Amino acid sequence: MSKNVAILGATGAVGQELLSLLAERNFPLKSLKLLASKRSAGKTIEFRGEKITVEELTHDSFKGVDLVLSSAGGSISKEFVPSAVKAGAVVVDNTSYFRMDPNVPLVVPEVNPEDIKKHQGIIANPNCTTIIMSLPLFPLYKEFGIERVTVCTYQAASGAGAIAMEELRKESIAVGEGKPFERTVFPYQYAFNLFPHNSPFNDGSEEKAKVKAPKGYCEEEWKMVAETRKIFHDESICVAPTCIRVPVLRAHSEAINVQLKKQASVEQIYDVLRTKAQNVEILEDASANRWPMPLDASGKDPVLVGRIREDLSQKNTFDLWVVGDQIRKGAALNAVEIAELL
Repeated sequence: MSKNVAILGATGAVGQELLSLLAERNFPLKSLKLLASKRSAGKTIEFRGEKITVEELTHDSFKGVDLVLSSAGGSISKEFVPSAVKAGAVVVDNTSYFRMDPNVPLVVPEVNPEDIKKHQGIIANPNCTTIIMSLPLFPLYKEFGIERVTVCTYQAASGAGAIAMEELRKESIAVGEGKPFERTVFPYQYAFNLFPHNSPFNDGSEEKAKVKAPKGYCEEEWKMVAETRKIFHDESICVAPTCIRVPVLRAHSEAINVQLKKQASVEQIYDVLRTKAQNVEILEDASANRWPMPLDASGKDPVLVGRIREDLSQKNTFDLWVVGDQIRKGAALNAVEIAELL
């Protein structure tokens, strides 16, 4: 049955990817409404050969809308998503605002699609790093159980939006030419550099004590802990993350160290990922020292895995190298897949 769909945040990086995916996957659309800030209202965006005018987002924007794909920031979701639900729409929200609400399902379709049925008008899309990690880990969790996970992420500019991607492009040129550059997105030089993730950090001070992450963790890291537990429905899973921002345009990488509960071998892990992991592909050529790279995953749907090996320092523990497109599976594709299941 065709649906009246609205994209909230249509002019952003994820919004643009949502449009591409709706067209690619032939989503059953009766009508499509594009919503954005007053600054972007009036722009036209081409979709399936037609030009659609972007409308200014208001509380009255959702009349007659069946489905809202929202990706405009947590403060916007906080203010406008309730109006969409009140108007009768179901919202798939890609911001962090509703993720840990106990009344809002947090869904990765390859992991917990059954939770979609529990929605009360809102379904939350998890954080990109959590989605990318969960795809290879969940089939291992089902097969062997998971004791603990240590993960280091190497996160692209796309995680901070289209403006961050453009800033990285321009700063790279400026630095390469020895010219000064005035940045607006990141606090430090991003080109040819890396730094711990720039989300709010809880240093224990009174001012920052409101941050939900425990002392010593940034919000991005704590999302991986709390969201994984909610998606897997298992509060006992121990996750120790370190999130790093690296000068890559799009596609996040993750070095995952996982300790399993049941005895396993490298060969068994490869077999599970090849036969039971949805939207996961093995990409490697050990003879050529060739493993998944961000360029391999950019613009692609599957999460790529390689360099699976035994951790010789600890029993029944294994290392995986994982790469996934942050804008697609880490955001827009996951939201569209939820919408398709709806």
